[in-house]
Amino acid sequence: MSQSAPTPQATVLVIDDHPLFRKGVLELLSSTAHLRPVGEAENGDEGIARALALDPDLILLDLNMKGGKDGIATSQHMRAQGIESRIIILTVSDDSHDLISAIRAGADGYLLKDTEPEDMLRHLEEALFGKTVISDGLTTLLASALRQETLMRLPNPAELTEREQTILRYLAQGLSNKLIARELDIMESTVKVHIRNLLKKLKFHSRLEAAVWAVSNGLSSR
Repeated sequence: MSQSAPTPQATVLVIDDHPLFRKGVLELLSSTAHLRPVGEAENGDEGIARALALDPDLILLDLNMKGGKDGIATSQHMRAQGIESRIIILTVSDDSHDLISAIRAGADGYLLKDTEPEDMLRHLEEALFGKTVISDGLTTLLASALRQETLMRLPNPAELTEREQTILRYLAQGLSNKLIARELDIMESTVKVHIRNLLKKLKFHSRLEAAVWAVSNGLSSR
């Protein structure tokens, strides 16, 4: 009987200015079969350089780092330089402003550092499959904060084309660009164009912001 091929490990870069925490995360990642740490950095500038050199599948990024760029600025610079790795913010802050700022900076998730190890690993594996990962208890906080902000501008999904509305629903379901392209039988680059257009029409800064708004307004299953 032939054996199935081994599941490829996802590569992970850890960026955090606390050596002990960084070491703990690296050890946790090394204990799994599906995640493989390939690098670490202690500040934003070093993290950006390592991300460009390693092109990891996943980047774990501290929010508040001493000296140089914080997690928000680091995430913004990474996206501006075309880094497409999944970026997950790891932080002690449960402040809604920090949460929204991280999302608008291009983060794909926001996890608290006191998350139980098994829950942390579960969230990280979900992130690799295109899921939006936010620590339990913060999703409601995010939806409430976004709802208050959007009341003043009232995004109108009717302005979207039928294809853009379909992609918005897929975003709300947590699908990655690759999975959306597969569902619609179109190029991944085409999906990116549609997402850019719908974000501009709805005046959102990120796909995650649009996804949370769509879920909170009952648009995820229409």
